[in-house]
Amino acid sequence: MKFKLRLFDRLLTDFSMDLGVDLGTVQTRLLIKGRGVIIDEPTYIARQKQKKYYGMTAPKLKKAKTVAYGTKAAGMLGKEPKRIEVVNLLNDGVISDYKATEDFLSYYLKRVSQTKTGKPKLLGPRVVVNVSGKSTSVEWRAVRSVFQGAGAREVILVEEGLLAAIGAELPVLSNRGMMVVNMGGGTTEMVVVSLGGIVLSKTLSLAGIELTNSIVEFMRMKYGMLIGKVSAERVKKEVGSVVEGRSKKKATVVRGRDLGTGLPKSIRLDEGEVREALVLKIQKLVSAILEILEETPPELTADILQRGIVLTGGGAQLGGMDKLIEEGTKMPVFVGKNAEHCVVRGCGKLLDDKKLLNQIRIVGGF
Repeated sequence: MKFKLRLFDRLLTDFSMDLGVDLGTVQTRLLIKGRGVIIDEPTYIARQKQKKYYGMTAPKLKKAKTVAYGTKAAGMLGKEPKRIEVVNLLNDGVISDYKATEDFLSYYLKRVSQTKTGKPKLLGPRVVVNVSGKSTSVEWRAVRSVFQGAGAREVILVEEGLLAAIGAELPVLSNRGMMVVNMGGGTTEMVVVSLGGIVLSKTLSLAGIELTNSIVEFMRMKYGMLIGKVSAERVKKEVGSVVEGRSKKKATVVRGRDLGTGLPKSIRLDEGEVREALVLKIQKLVSAILEILEETPPELTADILQRGIVLTGGGAQLGGMDKLIEEGTKMPVFVGKNAEHCVVRGCGKLLDDKKLLNQIRIVGGF
């Protein structure tokens, strides 16, 4: 019987493929088993606007044509003409536009499902995908359905915090507690993990997008200047830090529109000012970590104190993030290796370890 199952799995591998997907609010990453991460693109599409009559879309009009996906679509943000709209497909880790997300995933699944000869595989791929810890069973079904609509043969859902822990190479099946803070674009997932499961979890909307918006608001309040989110994101990456002397550059030039005159304006923004814009938000994150630590059973708290807190996700790479959280919690804090890819790498590790996958996959709610 086991021989037949292995033979069947081998045949499926020949006619299909296994994929890991980190479906994020800002960035989507896709991994092929045995080949690593091959897609790392923004979770955006650009499409033609549909005409509306009396506030309703005309029923006879065809589906809005998509003109760009991923990086090309994100490059149009804030610059698109009136006939084009750029759509962010997720909001706080939850699918906000079902049809557009299915279109987006279908495009990339077709791209990666091509064989070496350029022809598609006969069967759709098996997909391991992340879901937010705050998602309901209805939202789980929505994720599963949208992947199946995009052509997936099988969809396996795993909570994002667990995937981040696995991708950070933590021994999740151990009976010793560990804490992971995954700072994504739309949400921050804080989890305490032990024995292959999540003991405690907390999800915050405070993440990369919120920090970018803080810089936009700071420029408006302090300098009376309006800048775009793309410019604010660049500032965050170049001179963003939460601890003095931790940014890559000391200062950068920001260009926008003067709210008083309506004319173009340039400001030289230094590291200290960006830190001023971000630090209040980060303090809220530290407070949330302290709250989950207060609820953690004492046996697991002792383990976390010994092992430390592991940071993953793109936000973990903000200058001095680990040091600030370390000062606030009085615990050692470490940034996971290649932190922004921890979730998708966790998907890849599960595809390689079928036993572990069967232990932690979400099976309820369907």
